[in-house]
Amino acid sequence: MSEIKWPALAGLLFLCLAATAHSRPDFSGFSHDQAYDYSQAAIGGRVEGVTLIGSAGEPVNLEDYRGKPLVISMIFTSCHHICPSTTQHLAQVVKKARAALDADSFNVLTVGFDTLNDTPGQLASFRRAQGVNDKHWDFLGGDEANMRRLAEQLGFIYYASTSGFEHLVQATVVDAEGGVYRQIYGISWPTPTLIEPLKQLVFGRPEPERESALSFLGKRIRLFCTVYDPATDNYYIDFSVFIGTGVGIIVSILFGCFLFREWRRAI
Repeated sequence: MSEIKWPALAGLLFLCLAATAHSRPDFSGFSHDQAYDYSQAAIGGRVEGVTLIGSAGEPVNLEDYRGKPLVISMIFTSCHHICPSTTQHLAQVVKKARAALDADSFNVLTVGFDTLNDTPGQLASFRRAQGVNDKHWDFLGGDEANMRRLAEQLGFIYYASTSGFEHLVQATVVDAEGGVYRQIYGISWPTPTLIEPLKQLVFGRPEPERESALSFLGKRIRLFCTVYDPATDNYYIDFSVFIGTGVGIIVSILFGCFLFREWRRAI
C-alpha cells in the first residue's frame, strides 16, 4: 500500500488493494493539485438523479435524504486498512456531532464504490466490523452508472490500478437541499473539521416555511453557544457570551440613567 501526501493539506490519495477492479476515466495522470482542484470544483454543485442499493437490495434515491445535512463517505469493502480506519474515525466524530447537534439533525452514508463486490451483504459485514450502529447512518452499494454519476457530483476520484484501486480519501458534507457544501480529506482529521460545517447547516440556516421565529432564534443561540473544547475534544453549550453581553447592556443602561439624572440636576 502506498500513500501520497498533498502539500499543506491533509488530503491523501491511497493505493488500496482489492481482489478485482473495474475501469474508470483515467485520473492516473492527475497531480495532487489537480486532484484537489477537481474535488473542490464540486462544491456548489448538487447531488441528484442518483439511485443506489440499500441493505435489503431495495433502490434508494439519494434525494430521499433531503431536508437534513448529509455526510457521504465512499469506500470499498475489500480494503483492509484505509477504508476501515477512515470509517472508524468518522464514527468517532459523528458520535460527538450527535451529542452537540442533536441525534437526528443529520444523516450519514457510506457508499461502496466497488460495484462488482460491494453487495448489500458485504456492506453489512463491513458495517458490523467497524462497529457502526448509528440508526441515521446507511451503507449503500450501486450499479456502475449511478456510482459514476455520484462520484462525479461529489468530485470523488477512484480508478483501477494494476493492484487494485487508487482513490481519494474524502468525506463530503451535503446540505439539506442536496448542495455539495464542504470536502474533508484524509484518514483522520480534527473534530471541528466535520462538526463546524454541520453546525452551520443545522443551526445557521433558516427554514422559513417550516419553523417559527422562536425556533429560529433558538437555533441562532445554539449556533453561537455550541463551542469546541480542545482539552476534551468535545463540544459543549457555553452561554457566557450572552451573559456577558446582557451584563454589558444592563451596565450601559444604568450608566446612561445615571448620566441623564446628573444632567437633569445640572439644568
